[in-house]
Amino acid sequence: MTTEVVNTNELQKIDPVFGQLSFDDHEQIVFCNDKDTGLKAIIGIHNTVLGPALGGTRMWSYNSEWDALNDVLRLSRGMTFESAVTGLNLGGGKAVIIGNAKTQKTPELMKRFGEFVHSLSGRYITAEDVGMETSDMDLVRTVTPYVTGISEEKGGAGNPSPITAYGVFMGMKAAAKYAYGSDLLEDKVIYVEGIGNVGEALVENLSNEGAKIYISDINQERLEEVRDKYGVEIYGGSNLYAEEMDIYAPCALGATVNNHTIHQINAKVIAGAANNQLADEQKHGLMLREKGIVYAPDFLINAGGIINVYAELENYDRQEIIRKTENIYNTTLEILSNAETNGITTHQAAFNVAQARIDARKKEK
Repeated sequence: MTTEVVNTNELQKIDPVFGQLSFDDHEQIVFCNDKDTGLKAIIGIHNTVLGPALGGTRMWSYNSEWDALNDVLRLSRGMTFESAVTGLNLGGGKAVIIGNAKTQKTPELMKRFGEFVHSLSGRYITAEDVGMETSDMDLVRTVTPYVTGISEEKGGAGNPSPITAYGVFMGMKAAAKYAYGSDLLEDKVIYVEGIGNVGEALVENLSNEGAKIYISDINQERLEEVRDKYGVEIYGGSNLYAEEMDIYAPCALGATVNNHTIHQINAKVIAGAANNQLADEQKHGLMLREKGIVYAPDFLINAGGIINVYAELENYDRQEIIRKTENIYNTTLEILSNAETNGITTHQAAFNVAQARIDARKKEK
């Protein structure tokens, strides 16, 4: 018998899964791998106290699998509090597929992903996110009922992006009301960073109100398309954060409010659609408060999308979707006022409301 000596240092990771900074007592992490389709995905289920975990699937070319894990942990946690603070009977979940959505996404890959979702027996319900379209959700629906955001022709609520953007618009108006004394956005200088489906729909809402809009994105062709469509300006400088503006609207990926940018941000209000905008929720939330910047918590104001897809589960109509989304305005004002009254950050104020609802449900069980 021979004994193989294994160098344990070679097997160690600096941050094991349970030691990830983003790990927050998640209930379940599922790693999905399929050689035939090339699928590599991670499903994160953070909390199911209020109901099944619902959250979109993001397809992205991550620098590493650890980056993908960190993203799904942060996103799924955010969905828990997004649903809770909005009053929905849903838990928090999210999924990421590692790869380029433009070149690596195939019908076979999406169906295989759907089979993994189905294997969770409804603990996780998926929907679309970055890199996904309504047609992808229709494909997933062919192999599992645990999917929302399918096309209206197939009985779904359709693309959630316009409703997500409308909720952000409502939250932004509330934050403007709090910061400036008026929720009118006419002539307000607003920088929208990230012109995906939600970003464009937000630009449309802002344009209709007469705001002065600057747009930024890594896709130049997309920028020119949106500029020509809405008559807005493409930001051509080198440091968007330092530009003088009334409102900064992050609508791309998260963590744009970080150690590097926070000292430069020259806006009175931050209100956008991106998830996890604060790289460090406690630290950067406090810094924004000290700078006098009104931050509309992302997991509160970008909840329009989940309100939209939740309609498929609860069978409420378009009118109710709009009503619930417009209520984000009132909730945002309440959260901002609560934060000031209690001397806490707006993020903490929103978090407290969500956590209280989760804790109350735990006591009922």
